[in-house]
Amino acid sequence: MISVLKNRTYRHLLAAQVIALVGTGLLTVALGLLAYDLAGADAGVVLGNALAIKMMAYIGVAPIVGAYASRLPRKAFLVGMDLIRCAVALFLPFVTEIWQVYLLIFILQSASAGFTPTFQATIPDVLPEERDYTRALSLSRLAYDMESLTSPAVAAALLTVMSFHWLFAGTAVGFICSALLVVSVSLPRSRASETQGGIWRRTTWGTRIYLHTPRLIGLLAVTLAAAAASAMVIVNTVVIVKALFHRDQADVALALAFYGGGSMVAALILPRLLDRLPERPLMLSAAGALAALLAGLGGLFMSGAVNWPLLLAGWFLMGIAYSFCVTPGGRLLRRSSRDEDRPALFAAQFALSHACWLIAYPLAGYAGQSFGQALAFTILAVLASVGFVAGLVAWPRKDPEIVPHTHDDLPQDHPHLRAEHSAASQHSFVIDELHPQWPRLGA
Repeated sequence: MISVLKNRTYRHLLAAQVIALVGTGLLTVALGLLAYDLAGADAGVVLGNALAIKMMAYIGVAPIVGAYASRLPRKAFLVGMDLIRCAVALFLPFVTEIWQVYLLIFILQSASAGFTPTFQATIPDVLPEERDYTRALSLSRLAYDMESLTSPAVAAALLTVMSFHWLFAGTAVGFICSALLVVSVSLPRSRASETQGGIWRRTTWGTRIYLHTPRLIGLLAVTLAAAAASAMVIVNTVVIVKALFHRDQADVALALAFYGGGSMVAALILPRLLDRLPERPLMLSAAGALAALLAGLGGLFMSGAVNWPLLLAGWFLMGIAYSFCVTPGGRLLRRSSRDEDRPALFAAQFALSHACWLIAYPLAGYAGQSFGQALAFTILAVLASVGFVAGLVAWPRKDPEIVPHTHDDLPQDHPHLRAEHSAASQHSFVIDELHPQWPRLGA
């Protein structure tokens, strides 16, 4: 898997991602302490609102950025987003009002909503071979999981020798290093999208491609199942461990580590699996497994048969299934778009996937608080099952790249038909200006 690191451009971009992720992890810890400093016992409300603002920025800003990212110099844009995030991190220690926190978080997360999908859309251009790109996706998953495990430990170590305000400086340094690493390489030039129309059409173009591509509707359904499971883990682990098992904070970290460890194991074995298996059976099986695991744990909680080792095993297995659901998604996005439309499509995936989490996070919290953890597992299992069944229905079993189709709406001398030498075009089919609808197989 590490063979892709021989590519200097990708190696620098991966390093930029890892450093920025660690900086963001430090920011998460520092933000919690800042909220407590400003709001005291109401810090949870402040953090909840900050997370809601984050999701709104991701859902609202990403499609707008994706509509125009292909028209901007890619390197300058990525560096600009890093510098904006750096500036916000440097401002945060000096805020004195909660509304200032909300404003700065919106600016920072808007910059992240521009940076992340553009960065993700760049990797397929840097690694055009699918085998290499698959390994890059697994390394990216490993980077996310390693960050979730190491950032709290790094923050805890730093807090023993400094005030939490200095963690914001660490975040800023991370974004500066990320920008320098992006500057250090030559990125493939993005081609401007040929999408015609006003700002609404451009802004929704990535979403239109997404929702008109059956395999991507399947990806969204699988993402909903993944969001249901991860929300149960992220939102309710602390309550389950401390209130139900009466264990300490270290065991909360241990349970989350088991979940992250499962995800990392899956990321390590996925490249070889995807060399042998198509994405559909792997991802849908994982979505079904998440629904079954949630339902099974819910049943164990209801019967009182659950114990600490079973919980850790359940978290580990859910980590594996979660990674199987989300990691191959980049391959589907790459396969479903032209180079020039890729930033818009990755931005659409970024927004739509976070809409799934916007549903799952509050549902997990409300269900656990109102009905207890046993029923919360069951409710999230139902949500995961909806995603699994929707994926089975929407994602065709036969999903070829080359889909036979005709162009009755085009004149016979149209350049597209001349290029294909036939009205029955035989090329990799993606939704674009000339192909606004997905044809029925055999049509």
